[in-house]
Amino acid sequence: MDAFTVHTGVVMPMDRVNVDTDQIIPKQFLKRVERDGYEDFLFFDWRFNADGSPNPDFVLNFPVYKDATVMVAGRNFGCGSSREHAPWALQQYGFRAIIAPSYADIFYNNCLQNGLLPVRLSEADVDRIMIRSKEVPGYQVKVDLESCTVTDNQGLSASFDLDEFKRYCLLNGLDDIGITLQDEDAIAAFESQRG
Repeated sequence: MDAFTVHTGVVMPMDRVNVDTDQIIPKQFLKRVERDGYEDFLFFDWRFNADGSPNPDFVLNFPVYKDATVMVAGRNFGCGSSREHAPWALQQYGFRAIIAPSYADIFYNNCLQNGLLPVRLSEADVDRIMIRSKEVPGYQVKVDLESCTVTDNQGLSASFDLDEFKRYCLLNGLDDIGITLQDEDAIAAFESQRG
């Protein structure tokens, strides 16, 4: 997975609470055996009308957010079933970080395991980012995993916490397989002695 150190990007507001994983990636798209290509189905039921045309009232279709790589959302983002497809779809669409007051635990951990950074900030800081993302065209934040801060050019400076091991993994682009492969020489030596 790609390492995450510092990312600056346009913010898209998902001004809803309790956004569940079935809305992020609806169940009918979970039958695919591939691990890529999910960006086309992100928020499918909200993003498209029944006839397949884009829903002009859904934020992901607003031209001002077409280059957004950071999402700010309401509390309990990613609730619902435990599908890894949800962070895959968000990441494959182009999002590198999500900022919200709280997340469903399984979704939060799935994001970290797949290189998508879920940042927990206070309701006040999230509200500030949400308002600015709606009012300031091209509004950007800088998400710095090295210092665990989110900043903008309008005076915002907010700190967030992240488990130190998970932080290490993201900073170094390591998933479970990558962590194991760090000990590849020792594993090979052990296996060669078993003979």
